[in-house]
Amino acid sequence: MLRGNSPAKVDDKGRIKIPTLFRRYIEETYGREFFVTSLSGEFVRLYPMPVWTELEKKIATMSSVSAPIVRFRNFVNYYGQTAIMDEQGRVLIHPMLRDKSSTDGEVFVIGNLTYLDIWNRETLDAKLHGGPLTDDDMESLGRHGI
Repeated sequence: MLRGNSPAKVDDKGRIKIPTLFRRYIEETYGREFFVTSLSGEFVRLYPMPVWTELEKKIATMSSVSAPIVRFRNFVNYYGQTAIMDEQGRVLIHPMLRDKSSTDGEVFVIGNLTYLDIWNRETLDAKLHGGPLTDDDMESLGRHGI
């Protein structure tokens, strides 16, 4: 599983070197191909291609006129492109997504079980401090056994 976080840097060419914390597991479990996208433009999401393919299969079984499904497809396809991790462990974040998410220079890479999220440090800090876990959140998590 992909868990925890690691600081990283997006280079001048828009490539992020996948932190060692995640790289070995991803290569051994999923390979080197990714679908690089976002759900909002606020951050970058790296889906290992086998994970993305399974998600696409689920989406294909859902109503093509369902408003949430249409919005999801529109966002991920608008921001999305495939990418291959090179021999040095770098993955290209295409310019439009990099600009929208401000993911240039210093970033945080967050493990989310089967995919990675890449955040601009200031954006993530503001999001975390602006919306901490509430008592209602904790109660909801408890109902799920967490």
